[in-house]
Amino acid sequence: MIYLDNAATEGAKPASVQSAVLAAMRVCANPGRSGHRLSIAQSTQVLACRNLLSELFDGYGYERVVFTRSCTEALNLAILGTLKEGDHAVCTALEHNSVLRPLEHLRRTRGVTYDVVPLENGHVNADMVASFVLPNTKLAAVTTASNVTGEVVDLAAVRKALPDRVLLLADGAQGAGHVPISMREAGVDALAVAGHKGMHAMQGAAALLFSERMEIEPVLFGGTGSESFNLGMPAFYPDRLEAGTLSYPAICSLFEGALIVKARMREGAENLLRLTAALSEGIRSIPAVVPYFSPNPCGIAAFRHEKYSSEEVAGMLSDRFDIAVRGGLHCAPLAHRALGTFPDGLVRASFSSSQTLREVNALLAALRRL
Repeated sequence: MIYLDNAATEGAKPASVQSAVLAAMRVCANPGRSGHRLSIAQSTQVLACRNLLSELFDGYGYERVVFTRSCTEALNLAILGTLKEGDHAVCTALEHNSVLRPLEHLRRTRGVTYDVVPLENGHVNADMVASFVLPNTKLAAVTTASNVTGEVVDLAAVRKALPDRVLLLADGAQGAGHVPISMREAGVDALAVAGHKGMHAMQGAAALLFSERMEIEPVLFGGTGSESFNLGMPAFYPDRLEAGTLSYPAICSLFEGALIVKARMREGAENLLRLTAALSEGIRSIPAVVPYFSPNPCGIAAFRHEKYSSEEVAGMLSDRFDIAVRGGLHCAPLAHRALGTFPDGLVRASFSSSQTLREVNALLAALRRL
């Protein structure tokens, strides 16, 4: 199969990531829960991963790197743990349901209000984001890159346009690992990272990085291996937000993936720009296919067919040509409304940084036959 669904989850993991997971599973203790040598050694590796992520994203120290099971969980933690009754938030029409649904939940249950900033000619305009800020606005949630169009958002421009008092949360599901993200330089207060996409890690590996300006309340309660005498959660991070056993194999995979990103991100981004540029040029020669993307470093290429629905095209590409893509709304309904592609959605092909023009040409040949 030609796997072109990497924006959902990267299909082929690097050998070093696979080896790290297997090694972690051969003898897997519980880091941070015991005083024996194996537990301490694994706690050291967990700390090394926190430090590496903080370094890679120019974060705020290892203690403000919290491991989660998914980017969705990280976003929920940042939103549910920060916003309180009477607060207001803003987000953009490009956002994923991992941002929209927590905000809607808080609107229904906690008296939090929010506004969705429309796109300007399909793009996020920083000044328009700022124009939706109210006196009680506490948080602005902005994606690093659209999972529909691949557009990369200028986080620094958004931060500059916002009042200093407003916290900036960045959804790094598609951007992390593909584009440089400097939290301190861009003024990002919280960054949610998905390990299993551009970070090359396994599913179940993710993290939330956050600044000293963020005071996040726990949304999950349980054992931490620290302050067990206290029936409340510990007052210090990361323990305050990490109830339950950490997935040591997932963290090891994230560590190895982050090392690859640190060494090769520019090379990978340049390759994805080449692949999406080649696909964009090729698609424009097929009259029945309309592209909804520009060349981008995230490898995302969405398009529609004038005769078939997005789900039909995805099904035919799978059944007849053994090519895996994704049709539908991609959990970003407001982005499709803004693009005028709701409710059918688009076909999304998404490449990994290790793929080549062979995959592009195979998809173009299949689309020509359709």
